[in-house]
Amino acid sequence: MLIELSIKHFAIIEELTIPFEKGLTVLTGETGAGKSIIIDAIGLLLGGRGSVEFVRHGEKRAEIEGLFSIENEHPVLRKMEDLGIEIEENMLILRRDINAQGKSICRINGKLVTLGILREIGQTLVDIHGQHEHQALMQTEYHISMLDSFAKDELHSTLEEYQHLYGRLRSLQKQVKALNENEQEMAQKVDLFRYQLDEIGQANLEPDEDVRLTEERHKLSNSEKLYKTLQDGYESLYGDGRGLDFLSNAVSHLEEAASIDKSLATLFENVSNSYYLLEEATFSLRDQIEDVEFDPNRLEMIEERLDEIQRLKRKYGATVEDILEYAAKIEDELDTLIHKDDRIQRLQEELDSLLLDVAVEAKAITEIRLKAAKKLTEAIHKQLKALYMEKTVFDIRIQDRISSKQENLKNPVGHFGPNGKDEVEFFIATNPGEPLKPLTKIASGGEISRIMLALKSIFSSNQGLTSVIFDEVDTGVSGRVAQAIAEKIHGISANSQVLCITHLPQVAAMADTHLYISKQENEHRVKTSVTPLSMNEKAHEIARMISGVEVTELTKKHAEELLVLAAQHKKEMKS
Repeated sequence: MLIELSIKHFAIIEELTIPFEKGLTVLTGETGAGKSIIIDAIGLLLGGRGSVEFVRHGEKRAEIEGLFSIENEHPVLRKMEDLGIEIEENMLILRRDINAQGKSICRINGKLVTLGILREIGQTLVDIHGQHEHQALMQTEYHISMLDSFAKDELHSTLEEYQHLYGRLRSLQKQVKALNENEQEMAQKVDLFRYQLDEIGQANLEPDEDVRLTEERHKLSNSEKLYKTLQDGYESLYGDGRGLDFLSNAVSHLEEAASIDKSLATLFENVSNSYYLLEEATFSLRDQIEDVEFDPNRLEMIEERLDEIQRLKRKYGATVEDILEYAAKIEDELDTLIHKDDRIQRLQEELDSLLLDVAVEAKAITEIRLKAAKKLTEAIHKQLKALYMEKTVFDIRIQDRISSKQENLKNPVGHFGPNGKDEVEFFIATNPGEPLKPLTKIASGGEISRIMLALKSIFSSNQGLTSVIFDEVDTGVSGRVAQAIAEKIHGISANSQVLCITHLPQVAAMADTHLYISKQENEHRVKTSVTPLSMNEKAHEIARMISGVEVTELTKKHAEELLVLAAQHKKEMKS
């Protein structure tokens, strides 16, 4: 669960630290006080899209930090282990800073991570449900992911195997398509590859040849200088009155001194050994002088060879190794083009065989989805009944994607998609006697809210989420439906911590913790504050929500009645 949230210099929030409790926490307050801004801050903490507009005017950066308590066996623990991030006492700290230029810095337990990793971790901790999810429910392409989320335990391994096969299938299809390109273009490629291979082959390149020749050219180009410097060095060491002559005299003197003072024996040995080493080096130096070459013809040959290699580099690669690798690559491609028909036949046979395997996995996925759809439909009907939509008929239809895509009829691979061969769409009839119609075309805002809440009630128990956040999900409802929604939201809090922004007094009454969001103007700047409400303060706030303007004795009595009913419902749920 989310234990504490710290926000600094974020939008109209100067600085806030908000502790959270288990169960249902509601956030209420006047419009514009900053309720949704707090949810936006949590969204950014979980890896949402950042913007310079989030940084409070005049500040250098916005800072958001959240402390989460994780239960044992939570999937995030495995992810942390894979990332090499230590977790102590099952506590997880997420932090995100956004500077005035819009750049983000993300940390998990103090370790810098990418925004992608922060988002991946955040999605396992908190599910934020707001108006965008209403929009997702109204888009048919999202229905399949909702069904798959419900069936994930049974579907996961089969879908994973299918997607592996489907990836290979698409790769083979691209290869076959490439080989069936325009004949003229293929012929041009054959001629080009043959010319390039011939040009590279005639050069008879050797690995690292350019490196060796460059070193040899440098040596030949500086042979006169090399000869002179070696000769000067040799003459400084060898001959009468030169280095070795003086060192020989030193050895003789030290030998005599060591015969007098035994403690000088080690010094004598060191100097003596140095003399013999230097004498050997001098002889080697003489040999090096004799090996110095003055060969203008060889230098010219090297220059011509390096020019040839450089010309090939400009065409085929930055190094000789790159050129040779390119030659090997186009040799394989040339062989494929020359034996194109054989290659196409082999690939087509492989593709046909793979299609059969893909079809088997796709069929298995469809069967799992059909069973899951039946279970999900029954579960949704049960949830809708509790939300006063007992006469609503909900149905999940699964059909073969090819039936609605005529262009796939001539393309066997087109029968399948990344998630199988199915198209999933939710249908609904809200009144008795009416035919089922696509949910995306007939559901009202209030109905969509209740259907999404029904889905959340079903999913929350098996998603392993630490927290669920509802951002004004009570749009378009009132009366007994509002009470049903309040009870449903509180029911979800039995499995997950729930944070809820609401304008419904029924939902507020059901809260285990009630936070009041307000804003004050100080020195021409707006500041948001959060206040936990006592029972009396909670009654007053609910009365304000009922009346809208002025709290009267009647509205206060109504608020107290809602709180009593809420307490009775909670007691019944526990028993």
